Amino acid sequence: MIFVTVGTQLGFDRMLAAVDAWAGRNPDTKVFAQTGPTRLQLKNLECKPFVSPSRADQLVQESSLIVAHAGMGSILTAMRHSRPILIMPRHASLGEHRNDHQLATARWLATRPGVVVAWNEQELVERLDQRGSLGASGGLPPVADGPLVQRLHAYLQGAGIGSDSPSRT
Repeated sequence: MIFVTVGTQLGFDRMLAAVDAWAGRNPDTKVFAQTGPTRLQLKNLECKPFVSPSRADQLVQESSLIVAHAGMGSILTAMRHSRPILIMPRHASLGEHRNDHQLATARWLATRPGVVVAWNEQELVERLDQRGSLGASGGLPPVADGPLVQRLHAYLQGAGIGSDSPSRT
């Protein structure tokens, strides 16, 4: 199954329309989409505007691929469950978001194992056609690694923030 999610804040009709058209040409592949608010009449996939966090987690675990906007919550969830994720960033110029931070996120993660970027609808369909060759990430530990924690601790101590320093009020 392919799990499609647009996140909880905004709809993403451009991505949903491309996936719906693809699903129509690939009826043997089950696709479930969490659509957010949309005016589209999706014909080729099962969908709901919103799903509970526990249902989303279940859908991720049942999926062989996640297709999502370039939101960090979706990306981290896919990585945590070692699922490949195909992301398509929203564009502020198309009214899909307030700014283009998702483009920056996609550029930053484009070379990370398990994260595949589609920059437009055509690339999204091409990547869906190649879904069997998309590898998963190596997973994501539930807590930050030791070196990161040590660097953060040193930074906070250097800034006078931490349990050993007086509170800053």
